[in-house]
Parts: sequence; structure tokens; C-alpha cells
Amino acid sequence: FFSDDECQWKGPFYFIQGADPQFGLMKAWTCGDTKNGDDEWGEEIKLAEQAVQAINKLNPKPKFFVLCGDLVHGMPGTQWRKSQEQDLKNVLKNTDQDIPLVFVSGNHDLGNAPTRETIDDYCKNWGDDYFSFWVGGVLFLVLNSQLFFDSSQCPELKQAQDVWLDEQLAVAAKQKCKHIIVFQHIPLFLRRPDEDHDYFNLDKSVREEIMEKFLKAGIKAVFAGHYHRNAGGSYKGLEMVVSSAIGCQLGEDTHGLRVVVVTEEKLVHRYYSLDELSSQGIEKELLDVLAEQ
Repeated sequence: FFSDDECQWKGPFYFIQGADPQFGLMKAWTCGDTKNGDDEWGEEIKLAEQAVQAINKLNPKPKFFVLCGDLVHGMPGTQWRKSQEQDLKNVLKNTDQDIPLVFVSGNHDLGNAPTRETIDDYCKNWGDDYFSFWVGGVLFLVLNSQLFFDSSQCPELKQAQDVWLDEQLAVAAKQKCKHIIVFQHIPLFLRRPDEDHDYFNLDKSVREEIMEKFLKAGIKAVFAGHYHRNAGGSYKGLEMVVSSAIGCQLGEDTHGLRVVVVTEEKLVHRYYSLDELSSQGIEKELLDVLAEQ
């Protein structure tokens, strides 16, 4: 959905990263029943509407708005999932039509151990589970991190993504892109590259292999969600950015969005609460970075 001349660098730009609108989690979390307590999501609808309104007011406009997974709380096949998806689509329809939406699949979108069926269903609803696109000389890769987390039900799909990823990185090496940036749901790590594996990050052996591959390819940063808190760190030259949720907060952060400015040399980003972004917009400091030529 971006034209071919997007392979050329045209100067600084910015995009918006959101994660985990996860319609249904707030009630499930409050009532302590995360399996079937997700029968109300009015609160999340309001937050998602606030996010869309804040983005629509921004000037200049972001190049795109990426949602890093867990679009809804209902796992595949559960009772409220279809309604949650429909309600989220209804909110997102109001995003300014000049701001493309980019969807990343999360564990709730595909199931913790995805199957060909759950992935097909996601693709029908939200688009491909992995793909790439160019914006202003920067290559963006959207990955299905569930295939890194547990591909036991669909090993051939994991292999297909791996082959595709290697091809993309080979093209990037030839194309001389300014930066390569990755979007996925589950972070490689939360704070340190050598931290133990748990629910919120990737298994150590998988992580090490991916980090090395990304580093070798010159990938600048990986943006993820899943943690419902802000976190992040770096592995040599690779930055891992973990953004908190639009929806339910599991830590001390606010419901919010991350503004990411891409310059010729670097990425400058900041997490804003929805209230802050709605009322004040992007701070002067970031706008100045954006205006530098």
C-alpha cells in the first residue's frame, strides 16, 4: 500500500506505534478470570477512540499507525471474539484515511500455539501475518512472533517465515536502505539480552539466533508490545523497544502511544499518554528533530 518510490530517502518522518488495545482484558483482569471474563470492553472502546482522535489531530501527519498485536482479548474460537473484532474495526475506521494502518499479530490474535486455521482466520480479518513495506527509504518488516514462541502446530509456516525473512534481508542489503525496522508482538527481551525466558519474552536460544541475524543485517530497532508496560534495552547496536498498551495496564504506565521519529542517522522516540497526546500533541523537541533537513 506504499508506492515504489518509497525506496528513496526523502528526509525525516515519523510514525505512531500502539500495542494491545486488547478489547476485553480490563474486565477479565479486574474479575480475575482471564479465560472467560472478557464479556465487556466499553472501557477499551473509549481508549481506542481516544487514540484515534489524538492521531487524527496530529500535524504534520504520521506516515502510518502500527498496532503491535493483541488487537482483542478473545482467543481464537472464544465466545466474544467476533464482537470484539467488529467493535475494534468500527473504531479504527475513523482513522484519517491518509494514515495507513499496519496490523501485527499477537498471541491473543493467533493463540499461544497458532495453527494454520487460526493464522488463516487472522489473515482474513486483518491482513498478512508477516510482510514488509518501504517508507521514505526505510524498510519495515512485520513479523509473526508466535512462530518464534511456539510453532509446534505449524512448523512449515515457521519455516516459510524464516525463508522469507532471509530473502527480505538479502534484498535490503542490496537496496542500500537507510534503516531496517522490525515490528512484532512479543519482545526479544524486556531489559537485558541475556535475561531468563518467561511469558513476556522469547526463549533464550531462539532470541540469540534472531538477535544475531538482526544485528548482522543492520536492523536498527525492534518495536514490540505484549508486556503492557514500557521497557526495552539494547543488544550491541540493536535497540529493543517495548511499548505499553492502549488498553489494560499491568504496571505503572498510562494508556498511551509511542511517537517514533526517523532521521537519517537515528530513531528518536517517546511514549505519550493518550491524554497528553490528545491535549498537547507532539512536543517541540521532537518536531524540531522532524524538521531537520
